[in-house]
Amino acid sequence: MEHPPAARPLPGLLKKLGTMTAIRDMQLVEKSLLRTLGPMLGVLQTSLYRTDENRDVVRVLRHSRSSGPTTDGTERITEQVEEVRSGAHVPPHVAQLLADMRLLGRSCSRALESHLMIGYPLHGGNELCGYLIFERSHAVTPVEDAVIHGVLEVFSNYYALLDTSQRDRLTGLRNRHSLELNLERLWDELAAQSGDAAEVPETYWLALLDIDHFKRINDNYGHMIGDEVLLLVARLLDGAFRSSDLLYRYGGEEFIAVIAASDLEQATLAFERARLTIAQFNFPRVGAVTISGGFCLASSAVLANAIVSRADQTLYEAKRAGRNRILHYGSLVDAGILTEVEAGTIELF
Repeated sequence: MEHPPAARPLPGLLKKLGTMTAIRDMQLVEKSLLRTLGPMLGVLQTSLYRTDENRDVVRVLRHSRSSGPTTDGTERITEQVEEVRSGAHVPPHVAQLLADMRLLGRSCSRALESHLMIGYPLHGGNELCGYLIFERSHAVTPVEDAVIHGVLEVFSNYYALLDTSQRDRLTGLRNRHSLELNLERLWDELAAQSGDAAEVPETYWLALLDIDHFKRINDNYGHMIGDEVLLLVARLLDGAFRSSDLLYRYGGEEFIAVIAASDLEQATLAFERARLTIAQFNFPRVGAVTISGGFCLASSAVLANAIVSRADQTLYEAKRAGRNRILHYGSLVDAGILTEVEAGTIELF
């Protein structure tokens, strides 16, 4: 009996969806989505544009496939995934398609010279969080449209579940498990940049931030007020940093921030802005609350656990120097206040 056209790819599609939902890393799930939809739609390149709460593009993921004959005559498929971080340039024709989808709230297409560019919005919960873009010579059929919507719904629901599992329940910030995953990914990126002399490498900085005298707040006002202070500090810090920066609740009253900054001066300004945001806020019942911190340059030459250890040592010096300040590890080493922490000597996770 002849199967209807939509039934033929169904077993393979279900298998790919099963593979995608077995992944526990959010960015690997995104890559799996592109690997699933590209071959199904018969296109060689698919792109995922991630947006922040202001609907600005903060990250682009591109998946491309190329085919060609091997020496034995069989077809060879080559896959490549390219990730572009914040500040990525969005071509004008893509920006127009994204604007169309924002205005209409649904999938849209635009005619290019010899083909169509087709886009579908991605949602996390009820919020727009990105777009799927691909190009091909003809429009999407009703059957393909239904399958794409189904795959994107599975992806969005699963992505939301993963997102929840990687967030701290009280503050809503990324948790320690998410920190572990992202530091591993960042160090891979730093190592790749160090081997590519043609590119100007991104410069990242990691800070360990701690609420000053938090035990005193809990003792004097109770844990409910203490939790309220934690939540407010988390939201203030989240607002003080850019949407492309990474902020985590590290544990207790400690937070870790990972930011991109061109040099020490810019990094210092960013962390100082965060400190002042807290110091200038009038907390209900408690009044003034301050934070202290230590930060250092992230380098692929030093293990991530050693970088966190350096930031922790610097945080201790900030506390010892009077609190309500954020100090730089390298400057303390140059001044002879701290000695270099060897890579790999401290277990982080």
